[in-house]
Amino acid sequence: MKAAVVNSFGIPPSFQEFPLPEAGDDETIITVEAAAISPIVKLLASGRHYTSGAMAGFVPGVDGIGRDAEGKRVYFLFPKAPFGSLAEKSLATRAMTVPIPDGLASDRAAALATGALASWVALSRRAKLQKGETVLIVGATGSSGSMAIQTARHFGAVRIVAVGRNEQKLDRLDADVKIALDDDADRKLREQFDQGIDVVLDFVWGEPAVRVLGAATKDRGSRMGEPRLRYVQLGTMAGAEISIRGDMLRSTGLELIGSGVGSVAVADLLAGAGELLDAAPIAGFDTDFTSVPLSRIEDAWNGDPNTRYILLPGQ
Repeated sequence: MKAAVVNSFGIPPSFQEFPLPEAGDDETIITVEAAAISPIVKLLASGRHYTSGAMAGFVPGVDGIGRDAEGKRVYFLFPKAPFGSLAEKSLATRAMTVPIPDGLASDRAAALATGALASWVALSRRAKLQKGETVLIVGATGSSGSMAIQTARHFGAVRIVAVGRNEQKLDRLDADVKIALDDDADRKLREQFDQGIDVVLDFVWGEPAVRVLGAATKDRGSRMGEPRLRYVQLGTMAGAEISIRGDMLRSTGLELIGSGVGSVAVADLLAGAGELLDAAPIAGFDTDFTSVPLSRIEDAWNGDPNTRYILLPGQ
């Protein structure tokens, strides 16, 4: 079969022949229709993700849309190594598949799952957002951050604050409040926390997180009984480490929560994907993406970092 193959860490996958998978007990061969190049896929292919394997010689791709052995269209998650989703065929355990609504095109389903699953799981499983609460999104101008606005609305957020560096992209977002990370951002952030923020979704960490956490905890030590702030850490695009003072946690209602592979059960990730895709047609979830044939894997891999590429093995 044709596949994208990681022959060496740190270089783009090559479009080449790869052995066909063989299904064992409780496994199914997936005929792949669409699969995304997501940040975690690139990190795994570079060998730098915390779940990366020790050796190259595999097909990347952590999820996708395809037909199982019975011809049913499914979303599949965490295919069996070395048969990732960026190939004509992949291999998944049957328990790691969920059906796809008929009205949702395969490439759009792949883009939505890649873009929105992180926020869907974070809001439903980790922060447990309640209707009427307020959400602040750090990194809102990224593809996952902008999708988080849609999922937060779906779960009943009454007010959404978008935070990001690109003011032009911020202006295009459907958020109630937009804060650019400029010289005046600290004051604006404190104003929002004074009004009340219940959940923070942070897709970037690093220096933006330092500023947001500072605004969230500044001069709040005397506010006994202040409602808790659930701060959910989702990505580290702006830096892997920050410094946090102990009194930020002792003197406020701040709760730091991670959401991702390891902190969320695999069963919850899969169930969340099924819920998300079921809701998508009615909720009208949408995201920008570019579909390209799998044969153009190197072009897509090296393409615009702000574009979500969906690979189509059947073309």
